[in-house]
This record gives sequence, C-alpha cells and structure tokens, in this order.
Amino acid sequence: MTKHILLVEPDYYTQYPPIGLLKLSSYEKSLGNTTELIRGCNIPKKRPDRIFVTSLFSWSWRPVWRAVNYYKKKYPSTPIYLGGIYASLMPKHAKLSGADYICKGIVPEAESLMPDYELRPEWDGSIIFSSRGCNRKCGFCAVPRIEGRFNSVKSSIKDFVWPKHTRIIFFDNNFLWNENKFEILNELIELDRSVDFNQGLDARLINEEIAECLGKLKYESSNSIRLAYDTIMEKKAVENAINLFSENNIKKRRILVYALFNYEDTPESFLERVIDILKWGSVCYPMRFEPLRALEKNLYVSENWTKERIEAVQTARRVIGYGGAFPPYQGLIDKFQNASDFDEAFQLREYKGDS
Repeated sequence: MTKHILLVEPDYYTQYPPIGLLKLSSYEKSLGNTTELIRGCNIPKKRPDRIFVTSLFSWSWRPVWRAVNYYKKKYPSTPIYLGGIYASLMPKHAKLSGADYICKGIVPEAESLMPDYELRPEWDGSIIFSSRGCNRKCGFCAVPRIEGRFNSVKSSIKDFVWPKHTRIIFFDNNFLWNENKFEILNELIELDRSVDFNQGLDARLINEEIAECLGKLKYESSNSIRLAYDTIMEKKAVENAINLFSENNIKKRRILVYALFNYEDTPESFLERVIDILKWGSVCYPMRFEPLRALEKNLYVSENWTKERIEAVQTARRVIGYGGAFPPYQGLIDKFQNASDFDEAFQLREYKGDS
C-alpha cells in the first residue's frame, strides 16, 4: 500500500537544500511511496503517513521543536522521526521536542542514492559526498561523532551529478583523503562544470600533483578554494598549499582561509595566524568556535579569551572586513602587523583604511 511521506525542513537559516531529506525522498520513492517537502510549519497537500524532520546545528533547535510540535498537533497519530546534526549530537534533548523517534547519523539505505532534486527544482547544484567521516578527530568538529572515521568512499561521482545542474558541490569532510581522488578530479575536468569543495580542503594533504589537478577545474567567481589554519602547527602546510595553488592557475586572493578562534588558542596566536594569511596574499575568515552542544549561539567564551576581545574581532569583521572576512589589503596587513599586541591591532578608531 502506497504511503505518503512528509519531509520537513524547519524554518532556520541555511543556504543549501536539505540533502538528507532529498535522499530520503529518493529512498521512499524506490519503495513505491510518495513524498512531499515542506519548509517550516505549513499544511501539506496530502495527509502524511510518516513525517521526517531534519535539523542543523544545536543552537538552531527552537525552529526544530516548533516544527515537531506543529505537526504533532496537526497529525497526532502520525509518527514523527527527527534526524540531522542536532538530533545526532543531542538525542536526549531532541527527544524532548516530542518526536516519536530520534535518528542518529546517516541513513545507510539512502546514502547511495541520488537526492530527489525534483523537490527543489529551482536549486542549481549537485551536492555530493564522495566519502563520509574523517580521521583527524579535531576536538571542535562534529564529524567524527556523527559519521565516524573515514568511510563510504566512492570511486566515481558522475552518476550523482543532476543533468540540469551547472554546479557540483562537495560536502566531503576531507575530500583529499579519498584514495580515488585523482579519478574523481579527472571526472570533474571532463564534466567541465563549476566545482565547490564546500567543506574546505586539508592543506596538509596538498602536493604538486593535487594542486595541478585542482588548478584545471572551473570555479565560481567567489573564492575558489577554502583552507583552514586552526593552529600554528599548520603554518607550513597552509603556506605551502597557497603557493602551490598560485603556481597552478589559482590566484592567492581567491583562496579563503578559515582562522579558528575562541577555542584553545590565545588572542595573540589568532592575530599571528591572521597576519600570516594576509601576508601570504589570501583572504582570512575568522571562525568563532562554538561548543558542539551549545543551545545558544555566541555565548561561549574560552578561558584564553574575553567577551570584549571576541566582540573586537566580530566588530572588525563588520567594519574593516568584507563579507565577514579580511581581504589581503596592504592597509590591513600594516595595521595588524605594526600593532604591539592583539588589543592595539583591533582598535578600530586608529584605522584609516585602504583601497
């Protein structure tokens, strides 16, 4: 008997379609069921037999609870399944939402299926996982807790590219760990579509051969490549990666480098990394650390930081940054490099600008 499956994306901010729900849609359709995707709290076209609600980060739990509560009242006899990042990291808290079932991690049955992009016809981008998990085990990252060690490795991605899409977006947590990366990179060159390694690339794994392949790909007009400079120990690797990209058709100013702060670092070590990135000619994007199970955003202050110093960084991003990032303008480099310490570096009243 055919069942109707309601897929719910809560009303929180996100740039991307709910890829997990789209894969679930493909799976349910393969069983002969019908599906419907709704954002927020709205009445579906058809009464559902099962309801799947997804979630993002833990601090976005309120829209998730609102969605669960709304559909529970609307369809009290229909089972509600709650999954996603928040549900996986905080299952006990998620259970308090009223959902009947909490789903942790990914759904194996749906993992190998093409997402049902027919539910989001306006979206132009094939979102692909050529692998899951990561072996790095960084303390600030949720990936090992949700997806585990490196797994689900694919040798080809061609069958996961929607014919109508002009973009290919990788959600791999460490694409370069894939032993089949060169086969996939060659596929991307042949497909000749815009590529976005959305989660960033591991600078420690970049060598001349990889940089040469990446330099042959098409990218959007925004930042071509994303890297992370989370600790001073990664300095040589990040600098080397930027130089290799520069030698292979990827301009330094099109490389965005995340700089984690408010974790185990100090304001001074953060400033050092900011200066390094700008001196190397790339764009620095300060990334504020949030605890994985934080129920409120922008409240956590690590033992090495203060609320005032964190706010100084956030204010600088708005006032002298561009899109929340610091471009490698000489004026910014001079301002940060000539400062006697972190506090002076982020005193905005002394900054006269640069174009």
